[in-house]
Amino acid sequence: MFKRRRPAIQVKTPEQIEKMRAAGLLVGRTLEVLRDAVKPGISTKDLDEVAERHIRDNGGVPSFLGYHGFTGTICASVNEEIVHGIPRPDKILQDGDIISLDCGAIVDGWHGDAAITVPVGETTAERRRLLEVTEASLWHGLAAGRAGARLTDMSHAIESHIRSQGSYGIVEGYGGHGIGTEMHMDPLIPNHGAPGHGPVLEVGMCFAVEPMVNLGTKETLELEDGWTVITTDGRSSAHFEHTFAVTPDGPRVLTALDEGREWFARLEVG
Repeated sequence: MFKRRRPAIQVKTPEQIEKMRAAGLLVGRTLEVLRDAVKPGISTKDLDEVAERHIRDNGGVPSFLGYHGFTGTICASVNEEIVHGIPRPDKILQDGDIISLDCGAIVDGWHGDAAITVPVGETTAERRRLLEVTEASLWHGLAAGRAGARLTDMSHAIESHIRSQGSYGIVEGYGGHGIGTEMHMDPLIPNHGAPGHGPVLEVGMCFAVEPMVNLGTKETLELEDGWTVITTDGRSSAHFEHTFAVTPDGPRVLTALDEGREWFARLEVG
């Protein structure tokens, strides 16, 4: 009987993490530009063009564009679309929608990856609450990403927060990942599971953590376009993501403009 080897996880030097911070800042700022651009009547293709222009004008290269044939700079997933929505000129946002905006950029060979879900105009209280729960679960997961912890400690923190907030569907089969010189690297980080499993987190490791939470069922379906993943019951989904580095002082969130200080302080008070 042979023991299965764990996948090797890329460990970065402090200098390399600074390069990832540059990519992360570009992603974070692009998402803020997109947040401001979201409004009823705009198409997801329009938003994609805004993102590509901002990334290129600021010295970056879109990570997603051309990735395994993907045709967008961002993934734009509306309402029941969970992830990997392809930007389209005929996908027009309506008042009350919610949209996940997932963005990646490369700077000097290093990747940043993050996502937000935002309302279009005035949406329902149920959808607003879904966004709040999903975003907070992300930060609980990030807070668990400390040196000496196990990989699934992050998974468990995400799931525990979501379960404490009500009956939501936690998407399975999609999750976070390692990141660095490539956008998607080992290991996969599920958004559910028991703590205390998987590799021990070490200083210099970098991960993208990304909970996806549904109002209804956890069941998913990939559309015929080969990319877009939707909820099988047609109810809404939310998705938030950040890239972070494990440091001696705790998690450093490379795609957050303030590196996560405000959210971590909020969790400590809570």
